[in-house]
Amino acid sequence: MNENQKQRIALSIFFLISGFSFATWASRIPTIKSLFDLNDAELGNILLILPISSLLGLPISGWLVSKFDSRKPMIISFVFFNIALALIGFSQSILMLAFAVFLFSFTMRIINIAINTQSISVQRNFVRNIVGSFHGLWSVGGLMGVAFSTLMVKLEVPMDSHTLMVSTFSMIAILIAYPFLLKNDKSPHGNKLILGKPDRSIMLLGILVFFAAVCEGGIFDWSGVYFKDIIKVELFTLGYLIFMVFMALSRFFSDRLIEKVGMKRLYIISASLISIGILILIVFPYFWPCIIGLSITGIGVAAIFPMTFMLAGMSKKYSPGMAISIVATYAIVGMLVGPPLIGYIAHAFNLKVAFVIFLIAGLMLIPISQLFFKQQHEAD
Repeated sequence: MNENQKQRIALSIFFLISGFSFATWASRIPTIKSLFDLNDAELGNILLILPISSLLGLPISGWLVSKFDSRKPMIISFVFFNIALALIGFSQSILMLAFAVFLFSFTMRIINIAINTQSISVQRNFVRNIVGSFHGLWSVGGLMGVAFSTLMVKLEVPMDSHTLMVSTFSMIAILIAYPFLLKNDKSPHGNKLILGKPDRSIMLLGILVFFAAVCEGGIFDWSGVYFKDIIKVELFTLGYLIFMVFMALSRFFSDRLIEKVGMKRLYIISASLISIGILILIVFPYFWPCIIGLSITGIGVAAIFPMTFMLAGMSKKYSPGMAISIVATYAIVGMLVGPPLIGYIAHAFNLKVAFVIFLIAGLMLIPISQLFFKQQHEAD
């Protein structure tokens, strides 16, 4: 096995573990809601901590990717990320839970920038597109996390034992993979955040991931609650599991689809599928229609982030790490607005009405993506 393959496998492990750990948190949100007796608005306040802490991590993550190789901030942030996940399970008060969620999200922000920056660097050593496969492995990790969470819920394993098991396993896996990561991938230029008039291409890509984050992040946070409160399914992780299965499968095909139909068309196809899937969830709030709706939504969401990060990595103004950091900030704002807003609307009306936000966000991907490609064509 050559060096490039070893680097790809090592980075794949980090993507896989990141998805596994995140899904562990997201799939136990209904448990947290029950344990602390939270209403939808109060849960929205807890979820609001995630994007706020991620947004606060912007200058830190931007500085780290410009100062060091991507693997160094990756491993350090992963260690604290695992500690935070364990703390979430052991939280005995709202204050402790809030601190643990803050640390979890803050370190996840650094991880996301570091692993996506390294993925762009590793991609340069391969002829065919492989970035989509990394995101596919993140989704597989998420699928594994949901499946394991479902088993833990079924066996009535306490959440503290569950999160401790996951964080311990994750810690061992990343320490084994770390020595094989790509080294010396710091870009020699474009590492400074240039203030003033924003780069239009980067801004449009940012808006795309903003709407994608509203959809993807919102489904992560609220699909379990939707299945528990609206569909009245006892095994509430099932909806999240179905969403992750179809998103994971689709991401492994996203690189091929990009080559076959092109990114411009794929954005339209993805947005249409998201909108159709969410519409089914709203109009037919029953078990099988919602399973189908989440399946379609998962397929639609799959390619948005891989495509957008690939386009950001091609920026002529910024290094890949800085471009991804800027674009990812828009995603954080999407998470800041989306999931908490769903909670507030659900508290005022109901969760079905709140899911209209996802429908609107999905539809907005079409005009914004076409505006980006038009701008690129005019620039050429």
